[in-house]
Amino acid sequence: MTVVSMTMNGKLVSHDVPDNTLLAYFIREAEGLTGTHVGCDTSQCGCCIVHIDGHSVKSCTTLAVQAEGRSVTTIEGLSDSENLHPVQKAFMEHHALQCGFCTPGMIMSAVDLIEHHPQPLTPALVRAEMEGNLCRCTGYHNIVKAIVAASEEMRAETSKQI
Repeated sequence: MTVVSMTMNGKLVSHDVPDNTLLAYFIREAEGLTGTHVGCDTSQCGCCIVHIDGHSVKSCTTLAVQAEGRSVTTIEGLSDSENLHPVQKAFMEHHALQCGFCTPGMIMSAVDLIEHHPQPLTPALVRAEMEGNLCRCTGYHNIVKAIVAASEEMRAETSKQI
Protein backbone atom coordinates (compact mmCIF):
# COMPACT_ATOMS: atom_id res chain seq x y z
CA MET A 1 0.00 0.00 0.00
CA THR A 2 1.14 3.49 -0.84
CA VAL A 3 -0.25 6.86 0.17
CA VAL A 4 -0.88 8.82 -3.02
CA SER A 5 -1.56 12.55 -2.85
CA MET A 6 -2.43 14.90 -5.68
CA THR A 7 -4.52 17.94 -6.43
CA MET A 8 -7.71 16.76 -8.11
CA ASN A 9 -10.05 19.33 -9.60
CA GLY A 10 -8.41 21.99 -7.40
CA LYS A 11 -8.68 20.01 -4.16
CA LEU A 12 -5.86 18.17 -2.37
CA VAL A 13 -6.71 14.45 -2.12
CA SER A 14 -4.80 11.61 -0.51
CA HIS A 15 -5.56 7.89 -0.28
CA ASP A 16 -3.73 4.76 0.79
CA VAL A 17 -4.00 2.43 -2.22
CA PRO A 18 -2.28 -0.70 -3.54
CA ASP A 19 0.85 0.12 -5.53
CA ASN A 20 -0.71 -1.14 -8.78
CA THR A 21 -3.85 1.03 -8.59
CA LEU A 22 -4.60 2.64 -11.91
CA LEU A 23 -5.44 6.33 -11.92
CA ALA A 24 -8.87 5.61 -13.40
CA TYR A 25 -9.76 3.46 -10.40
CA PHE A 26 -8.23 5.95 -7.97
CA ILE A 27 -10.54 8.59 -9.47
CA ARG A 28 -13.63 6.38 -9.59
CA GLU A 29 -13.27 4.33 -6.42
CA ALA A 30 -11.16 6.35 -3.98
CA GLU A 31 -12.59 9.74 -5.01
CA GLY A 32 -16.05 8.63 -6.15
CA LEU A 33 -15.89 10.65 -9.37
CA THR A 34 -17.65 8.50 -11.95
CA GLY A 35 -17.35 10.74 -15.02
CA THR A 36 -14.07 9.13 -16.02
CA HIS A 37 -15.08 5.93 -17.80
CA VAL A 38 -13.11 2.75 -18.42
CA GLY A 39 -14.05 1.28 -21.76
CA CYS A 40 -11.22 -1.02 -22.76
CA ASP A 41 -8.42 -1.19 -20.15
CA THR A 42 -5.95 -1.23 -23.04
CA SER A 43 -5.55 2.47 -23.88
CA GLN A 44 -7.45 2.05 -27.16
CA CYS A 45 -10.78 3.87 -26.69
CA GLY A 46 -10.01 7.15 -24.88
CA CYS A 47 -13.03 7.06 -22.54
CA CYS A 48 -10.71 7.37 -19.54
CA ILE A 49 -8.86 10.55 -20.54
CA VAL A 50 -8.08 13.07 -17.82
CA HIS A 51 -5.55 15.88 -17.66
CA ILE A 52 -2.38 15.70 -15.62
CA ASP A 53 -0.73 19.11 -15.34
CA GLY A 54 -2.85 20.29 -18.27
CA HIS A 55 -2.12 17.44 -20.68
CA SER A 56 -4.29 14.49 -21.69
CA VAL A 57 -3.45 11.06 -20.35
CA LYS A 58 -5.28 7.77 -20.56
CA SER A 59 -5.99 7.01 -16.92
CA CYS A 60 -6.68 3.30 -17.52
CA THR A 61 -2.98 2.72 -18.16
CA THR A 62 -1.50 5.33 -15.80
CA LEU A 63 -0.70 4.32 -12.25
CA ALA A 64 -2.08 6.54 -9.50
CA VAL A 65 1.45 6.88 -8.07
CA GLN A 66 2.50 8.50 -11.36
CA ALA A 67 0.19 11.40 -10.49
CA GLU A 68 1.75 11.86 -7.05
CA GLY A 69 2.11 15.57 -6.29
CA ARG A 70 0.63 16.58 -9.63
CA SER A 71 -2.56 18.34 -10.70
CA VAL A 72 -5.29 16.10 -12.12
CA THR A 73 -8.42 17.42 -13.80
CA THR A 74 -11.36 15.16 -14.53
CA ILE A 75 -14.52 15.93 -16.48
CA GLU A 76 -16.10 16.99 -13.16
CA GLY A 77 -13.44 19.68 -12.76
CA LEU A 78 -13.82 21.36 -16.15
CA SER A 79 -16.75 23.59 -15.33
CA ASP A 80 -17.64 25.65 -12.32
CA SER A 81 -20.95 25.19 -10.52
CA GLU A 82 -22.72 27.72 -12.75
CA ASN A 83 -21.17 27.55 -16.23
CA LEU A 84 -20.24 24.72 -18.54
CA HIS A 85 -16.82 24.73 -20.16
CA PRO A 86 -17.06 25.95 -23.80
CA VAL A 87 -16.34 22.43 -25.08
CA GLN A 88 -19.11 20.94 -22.92
CA LYS A 89 -21.48 23.64 -24.15
CA ALA A 90 -20.53 23.01 -27.80
CA PHE A 91 -21.12 19.26 -27.41
CA MET A 92 -24.65 20.02 -26.20
CA GLU A 93 -25.36 22.63 -28.88
CA HIS A 94 -24.07 20.47 -31.74
CA HIS A 95 -25.66 17.21 -30.54
CA ALA A 96 -22.22 15.61 -30.25
CA LEU A 97 -23.28 12.84 -27.93
CA GLN A 98 -25.69 9.99 -27.87
CA CYS A 99 -25.17 7.33 -25.22
CA GLY A 100 -22.60 9.55 -23.48
CA PHE A 101 -20.10 6.85 -22.60
CA CYS A 102 -17.25 8.29 -24.67
CA THR A 103 -18.24 11.92 -24.05
CA PRO A 104 -16.02 12.67 -21.02
CA GLY A 105 -12.92 11.37 -22.80
CA MET A 106 -13.83 13.16 -26.01
CA ILE A 107 -14.31 16.44 -24.17
CA MET A 108 -11.08 16.13 -22.19
CA SER A 109 -9.15 15.32 -25.39
CA ALA A 110 -10.80 18.22 -27.22
CA VAL A 111 -9.88 20.69 -24.47
CA ASP A 112 -6.25 19.57 -24.63
CA LEU A 113 -6.26 19.78 -28.43
CA ILE A 114 -7.73 23.29 -28.44
CA GLU A 115 -5.45 24.60 -25.69
CA HIS A 116 -2.23 23.20 -27.17
CA HIS A 117 -2.74 23.52 -30.90
CA PRO A 118 -1.26 26.76 -32.26
CA GLN A 119 -3.44 27.18 -35.32
CA PRO A 120 -7.19 27.26 -35.95
CA LEU A 121 -8.72 23.81 -36.07
CA THR A 122 -10.17 22.40 -39.26
CA PRO A 123 -12.46 19.36 -39.42
CA ALA A 124 -9.66 17.33 -41.04
CA LEU A 125 -7.20 18.25 -38.30
CA VAL A 126 -9.73 17.46 -35.56
CA ARG A 127 -10.43 14.04 -37.11
CA ALA A 128 -6.70 13.27 -37.24
CA GLU A 129 -5.96 14.48 -33.71
CA MET A 130 -8.97 12.76 -32.11
CA GLU A 131 -8.08 9.40 -33.66
CA GLY A 132 -7.41 7.83 -30.23
CA ASN A 133 -10.99 8.40 -29.05
CA LEU A 134 -13.64 5.92 -30.13
CA CYS A 135 -17.38 6.52 -30.32
CA ARG A 136 -19.70 3.70 -31.22
CA CYS A 137 -22.83 5.85 -31.67
CA THR A 138 -22.39 9.16 -33.48
CA GLY A 139 -20.12 8.66 -36.47
CA TYR A 140 -18.03 11.64 -35.32
CA HIS A 141 -19.59 14.29 -37.59
CA ASN A 142 -21.22 16.27 -34.77
CA ILE A 143 -18.26 15.71 -32.45
CA VAL A 144 -15.96 17.32 -35.02
CA LYS A 145 -18.41 20.22 -35.52
CA ALA A 146 -18.58 20.78 -31.75
CA ILE A 147 -14.81 20.80 -31.32
CA VAL A 148 -14.28 23.25 -34.19
CA ALA A 149 -17.03 25.53 -32.80
CA ALA A 150 -15.61 25.38 -29.27
CA SER A 151 -12.16 26.16 -30.64
CA GLU A 152 -13.48 29.24 -32.42
CA GLU A 153 -15.31 30.40 -29.28
CA MET A 154 -12.30 29.85 -27.03
CA ARG A 155 -9.99 31.68 -29.46
CA ALA A 156 -12.46 34.59 -29.63
CA GLU A 157 -12.58 34.76 -25.82
CA THR A 158 -8.78 34.75 -25.63
CA SER A 159 -8.64 37.58 -28.20
CA LYS A 160 -11.06 39.67 -26.14
CA GLN A 161 -8.90 39.26 -23.02
CA ILE A 162 -5.72 40.45 -24.75
